Amino acid sequence: MDNTRNLRVALLQLAPGKTMEENLEKGLLACRRARRQGADIALFPEMWSCGYEIPEDPEALRKLAVGRDSAFLEEFRKLAKELDMAVGITFLEKWEPSPRNSICLVDRFGRDQYIYAKVHTCDFGEENRLTPGEEFFVADLDTAAGAVKVGSMICYDREFPESARILMLKGAEILLVPNACPMEINRISQLRGRAYENMVGIATVNYPDTQEDCNGHSTAFDGIAYRPDEPGSRDTLILEADGAEGIFVADFPIDEMRAYRRREVHGNAYRRPDRYGILISEEIREPFIREDRRKTSGS
Repeated sequence: MDNTRNLRVALLQLAPGKTMEENLEKGLLACRRARRQGADIALFPEMWSCGYEIPEDPEALRKLAVGRDSAFLEEFRKLAKELDMAVGITFLEKWEPSPRNSICLVDRFGRDQYIYAKVHTCDFGEENRLTPGEEFFVADLDTAAGAVKVGSMICYDREFPESARILMLKGAEILLVPNACPMEINRISQLRGRAYENMVGIATVNYPDTQEDCNGHSTAFDGIAYRPDEPGSRDTLILEADGAEGIFVADFPIDEMRAYRRREVHGNAYRRPDRYGILISEEIREPFIREDRRKTSGS
């Protein structure tokens, strides 16, 4: 008897509507479709509540943001419980001094497991109007496929190896990554690298190619580079969508992933943290000095 099981993550590669109400209705319907396809977790692209809109006017930006107790989030909490399925719902979060780019991971019982705000905001662009997040979270998520440790990065976070590394060190097995930018060979390669070096699964969902500056190509990597019964290494990519709108379900072989992590050499097996002091230095030298870099409370 085969006792292995897969964890199924639905990548909701959806085009947003023109209003939050449209996005709410479309998002709820997409979750129902994902559940019918056997999903244990449904994941939305970046800032689904507003379709990644960041108004220049501060007052317009504040009006577009929603709070943690908003009807928008509450509808997804109710639906997650009804469907017995976790939902990673993304939103422009009401915050001071300015809103945040956030994901709320709701478990299948309708409870928030974490609300993560994007740490690496794109301060060279319109995200300089948003408040960066302060830390990364990992949750013990109870799914119909069993318990799994889950964390999140958001878009630009993936371009920093520290993001995935911290999540791995906190125990994450699967990373849920909302996205809103063109996913081309180099960005997809970043995700492949993060999965490989940390031995984690990574599920990334993007907007389809009908959305400005996006092109679909949502991906999933299982992090398993070697199998005992196969010669050489394998591509850890288990799903890559095309550019079209759709729901794409990735099957993560969670038991095999855990067995791989117990025997292979990456992740935290042979690290030497006592040699890494420069990694926490706040000094920035040329050619990396940028005038538009915002200082945070820790720098």
